[in-house]
Amino acid sequence: MTSKNSAIPGCGFHHVAIRTADWAATIAFYTEALGFREKIAWGEAPGRATMLDTGDGNYLEVFEAPDYRPDPDGAIIHFALRADDCEAALERARAAGAEVTVEPKDVAIPSHPVTPVRIAFCRGPEGAIIEFFQNEMT
Repeated sequence: MTSKNSAIPGCGFHHVAIRTADWAATIAFYTEALGFREKIAWGEAPGRATMLDTGDGNYLEVFEAPDYRPDPDGAIIHFALRADDCEAALERARAAGAEVTVEPKDVAIPSHPVTPVRIAFCRGPEGAIIEFFQNEMT
């Protein structure tokens, strides 16, 4: 059964972002143990990043941060929701009381090839950082 979100067209999880101090071990775990595959990558050590396809068009975004020490609550930076219209999604969140932390903007992820996206961020009522992510990366 397929379900559609009538409030935010095209909505669904796009990615969850994490930090890692141990790039090699983290990438090996997610690719070798769990079978994720690199979709795009950018930057260089010690500040590289990648999007790993989990196998169904959803992604794990990994940011290298050599000085990072894992929080006891985990390493999640934010979660991203797909959106066909980034502005409309952010406006719905704003109208519901979300604190907007980044207004909609176009970004070119410096991967190979460059990946153009439109993004916006807000803070949910429980403090979680939510990104609205608009592109055709899947």
